[in-house]
Amino acid sequence: MPYLQGWSMSTVAEVKLRDDQYTLEHMHAFGMYNYLHCDSWYQDSVYYIDTLGRIMNLTVMLDTALGKPREVFRLPTDLTACDNRLCASVHFTSSTWVTLSDGTGRLYVIGTGERGNSASEKWEIMFNEELGNPFIIIHSISLLNVEEHSIAILLLRIEKEELDMKGSGFYVSLEWVTISNKNKDNKKYEIIKHDILRGKSVPHYAAIEPDGNGLMIVSYKSFTFVQVGQDLEENMDEDMSQKIKEPLYYWQQTEDDLTVMIRLPEDSTKEDIQVQFLPDHINIVLKDHQFLEGKLYSSVDHESSTWIIKENNSLEISLIKKNEGLTWPELVVGDKQGELIRDSTQCAAIAERLMHLTSEELNPNPDKEKPPCNAQELEECDIFFEESSSLCRFDGSTLKTTHVVNLGSNQYLFSVVVDPKEMPCFCLRHDVDALLWQPHSSKQDDMWEHIATFNALGYVQASKRDKKFFACAPNYSYAALCECLRRVFIYRQPAPMSTVLYNRKEGRQVGQVAKQQVASLETNDPILGFQATNERLFVLTTKNLFLIKVNTEN
Repeated sequence: MPYLQGWSMSTVAEVKLRDDQYTLEHMHAFGMYNYLHCDSWYQDSVYYIDTLGRIMNLTVMLDTALGKPREVFRLPTDLTACDNRLCASVHFTSSTWVTLSDGTGRLYVIGTGERGNSASEKWEIMFNEELGNPFIIIHSISLLNVEEHSIAILLLRIEKEELDMKGSGFYVSLEWVTISNKNKDNKKYEIIKHDILRGKSVPHYAAIEPDGNGLMIVSYKSFTFVQVGQDLEENMDEDMSQKIKEPLYYWQQTEDDLTVMIRLPEDSTKEDIQVQFLPDHINIVLKDHQFLEGKLYSSVDHESSTWIIKENNSLEISLIKKNEGLTWPELVVGDKQGELIRDSTQCAAIAERLMHLTSEELNPNPDKEKPPCNAQELEECDIFFEESSSLCRFDGSTLKTTHVVNLGSNQYLFSVVVDPKEMPCFCLRHDVDALLWQPHSSKQDDMWEHIATFNALGYVQASKRDKKFFACAPNYSYAALCECLRRVFIYRQPAPMSTVLYNRKEGRQVGQVAKQQVASLETNDPILGFQATNERLFVLTTKNLFLIKVNTEN
């Protein structure tokens, strides 16, 4: 059984959501924030920030004992003085560097020395700057070469979007900030790069590649880079102008012919128009400018094709099909500048052709030899959101997407740092199981490696409606989740049985069993933080830290 022990400590600097932070995105980013931070470079060492702005460290001293909370750094600013502050956040960039946000919009980069070594550990501010509205830090990396040392940091904000009349009124901003000291003799660090991505959902996962050449994001809605300083209204106007851009031409078709309609420039005359018909080609020139030219989708009777200028200052071209009854999906091969107009008769005919593929009944014949999916057999926990997440990689130089993977029904579960020198792993549900994936930015052809499987975890976790945090051991020996209050669930990997056990239905001997265990915390305070190491679980509440020794041997 797990061994559970709790310690009292100073109050965690929890920041509750304000009345104006009412969206689901605010809840995902800030309401479900993990206030307990694990130093993946030094396992079994955890940190939290208290109401006095102190970064407190607790380290495992003996097998089941924590040392006293130790102040390693104190924020220079008074956190309570800022009305619109967010939770303070910290990320352990490397074994000697830490990035820190005080929740008011100020970024700190701190040199710590070798943490865990009392002789060399000293937290010293190397960079601090006000970066506008409050943000949280979600990832950071340290890049060291002969000429310079730089640190790349990923920040997240949720900003008000006044022009968004239909949506939530907010957008998510991911900011990729790089600071550097180009002159090694000069210890001063400065911002050398600041790129911004915008999206409409808080990412499940976002991390910078170890070499700083790219960024990976898992999210429901896509992100795109925008220019720093670009006005949001200007950006929206560009998007709207692209959406409402009028087609170059409109066209219709029947079984026998096609009609192309083109709006002419003002004061156009018959002499300004040249139309050349060939059996499988068309060329249209207006006022000595090429308007449309290319290979037709199918052959036409070019001698019977005509054109005429209509009273509404438009050019109407009639093409006679050689293959009667053939439906053209496009007018000119590869041309996307036109718009096909279908009448109600054509729409009805298309619907009739597709009728055999559909049914008004959800499951018309569940008893046949290979029935379709029977929704009555699905349990509530098997139903996913209608939207599916996608995994995208962005190139750090071009700021363009290089890889996009639609995750479909592979629900995102959690992320974990297995090797601090690599990107965090992410865990996805695959059918009833949960699979852990390690990103490798250096392997273009095999960028995501499957490194571990948690059998049936995808199915089991779906029934936990009150789950708040999800984690697993870096060595994959167990996974764990906690609810908002008290209960912690531990799911172990299959282990050999010490006694003989048989499967009743099949009569075969069972060699391995995966155990599930539940720990109940002796507190009524909500759980604010949750971290897993290879042998221990750390659970943070407002005034207590609970240590659960996961006895992997039993």
